[in-house]
Amino acid sequence: MYIFDIKRFAINDGPGIRTTLFIKGCPLRCVWCHNPEGWTTEPQVLFKQSKCIRCGACSEKGFTVDDCPTAAREICGREYSMDELMAEVEKERAVMENSGGGVTLCGGEPLMHPEGTLEILHELGRRGFHRTVDTTLYAKPEVVDAVAAECELLLIDLKLMDSDKHRLYTGVGNELILENIRRVAETGHPFVIRIPLIEGINADKENIEATAQFLSSLSISEALITHLLPYHDVGKDKHRRMMPPTPYNPQGYPMAVPSEEIIQRCRQQLESHGLRVVIGG
Repeated sequence: MYIFDIKRFAINDGPGIRTTLFIKGCPLRCVWCHNPEGWTTEPQVLFKQSKCIRCGACSEKGFTVDDCPTAAREICGREYSMDELMAEVEKERAVMENSGGGVTLCGGEPLMHPEGTLEILHELGRRGFHRTVDTTLYAKPEVVDAVAAECELLLIDLKLMDSDKHRLYTGVGNELILENIRRVAETGHPFVIRIPLIEGINADKENIEATAQFLSSLSISEALITHLLPYHDVGKDKHRRMMPPTPYNPQGYPMAVPSEEIIQRCRQQLESHGLRVVIGG
C-alpha cells in the first residue's frame, strides 16, 4: 500500500486540525476527480513543466527520477513502514490534540486496501489519535464494518442517486454505496455525508430531492450533517502532470461551478427534509 501525499494542518478533513494521509488506489473514476494521482495502486511518475529547465538530463541513458536537478519529475507514491508513517504523524501531535483534531485517511479509496488501512487505524488508536476515514463506501460490507470499528468518524462521499448516471460519471453503480450508507446509519456509527456539488452533473432539483429523501430516511437519532462541496477543476493540472498526460473529462461532459443561487436552492431542499447543511468542507 502506497501513500501519495501527507497533508499537514488540514482543516476540512474532519474535526479540528488534522494530518491527512492519502492512500493510492481507487475503484472509481469520477470525471471531476481532483486526485487522479490516487487512482492507480502503484507509484507513478509526475512531471511539473513549470520546474523544468530543459537541461536534457532525462534524455540520457540510465536517467532516474532522482537525477532531475529541479525535481520537475517526481515519483508519486511511497511505501512507509509503520514506524516511518507514525513518525510523520507524531510531528503535529500537539497541534492536533490542542485543536481537537487527529488523523484522516483519504485517497484514492482507503477501503480498497482493508488490511493496510486497518493496521494504520489500529496503530493510530493505540497512540490515542482521533481517527477519520474519508471514503466512497464502495467496498464489501464486512470491510465497511471492520473499518468503522477502528475509527471515530466516517466522511462519506455521495455523488448521485441515479445508478445509471452514477456509473456514467464514476465508472461504477451506486447500489453498494447506498447499501453501505444504510448499514452505517443502522449501527449508529458517527458519519458525515459530503456531496461534491457540480452544475450539470448532480445539482439539479431531481437529484437533490432524491438525495434528501434518501438521507432523511436513514435510521439516525439526530439531524444528519451534510456538506455541500462546490465543484472546482484543480484536477485539470494534475492530469497534465501524469506521465504520459491523461485527459481531464475526456467525454466533455458539461460541468460548472454552481452559482450561489443553485447552492442556496440545494441547501434549502436538503434542509426542508430536516438535514443539517454545511457549505464547504
